[in-house]
Amino acid sequence: MRALVYHGPGRISWDTVPDPVIEDPRDAVVRVETATVCGTDLHILNGDLAEVTAGTVLGHEAVGEVVETGDDVERLHPGNRVVVSSVSACGRCGPCRDRMFGQCRGGGGWMLGHLVHGTQAEYVRVPFADHSTHRLPFSPSPDEAVLLAEVLPTAYEVGVRNGEVGPGDTVVVVGAGPVGLATVALARLCSPRRIVAVDLSVARLEAAVDMGADAAEVPGRMIAELYEGPGADVVVEASGEPEGFVLCTRAVRAGGHIAVIGTPGRSATLHLESLWRKNVTISTGQVDTSSAPWLMGLLRFGRLQVSPLITHSFELDRAVEAYEVFAKGTESGALKVALRQG
Repeated sequence: MRALVYHGPGRISWDTVPDPVIEDPRDAVVRVETATVCGTDLHILNGDLAEVTAGTVLGHEAVGEVVETGDDVERLHPGNRVVVSSVSACGRCGPCRDRMFGQCRGGGGWMLGHLVHGTQAEYVRVPFADHSTHRLPFSPSPDEAVLLAEVLPTAYEVGVRNGEVGPGDTVVVVGAGPVGLATVALARLCSPRRIVAVDLSVARLEAAVDMGADAAEVPGRMIAELYEGPGADVVVEASGEPEGFVLCTRAVRAGGHIAVIGTPGRSATLHLESLWRKNVTISTGQVDTSSAPWLMGLLRFGRLQVSPLITHSFELDRAVEAYEVFAKGTESGALKVALRQG
């Protein structure tokens, strides 16, 4: 088959690689219909994750059709259309029994495109397939369905739920990339008083308003007003940048919550000298994707409109070009980039 292969920092190519096969009786092989390029993939390409070795097929989000299952797979059959979760879960260990699949101790966690070959390929082997896929009981557009693999669960679980967004809250989202924009859309469902989006890109700020933000600006007046005034109840850091985290600490109110969902590529300074007296809660988290079935219901019944997050689409064999467009998102206008198999 053909796949996008990582060859070390700064080097990827569209190569011929062996077809995936069942290696464990809990595996399934899925024909990829749609995959995506994620910000974490850029971190890998930049060499930020040393554990990703040369020769690894990248990608950890996909929608596709099951073509083969191992003998111990019970919930899937060839022909099933599924969302391939970004997180693999053994389903047996303590964290998995607590639905903390991202913390799986039975050999799972973030594996695809990280520790094993990933989804930016014609086919992918999915470990622990019963617990690492979600069957699609209806026919959403691929652009919506693929967002269930990571973007929507991350925004909800690590941002909205961990941040404890509630009715009447003032919510600030720092970083209006795809996960930040999904956070805006999902926070709206919690009846907040106000949602403010902050980003350096005017185009992304406009997208934030389209997704439901009440206000959007480059860092400036509104952050200053929150810092000098009552502050925000919940601030979601979705940029992954150290400067974004500092903005969050300035915008949050005393007793408020900072939910960190952006993937940091470098260290951020925690200014405890100014935070210690504010009784601030800071939460982080690896997405579990346990919320995917619930989010699927929101999509199915029209409670959530997120297909605008996919702004660019490429055939799978143009994956290298897709990375270039995605990496220059502020110039190209790319939010989430889809890779589709013809």
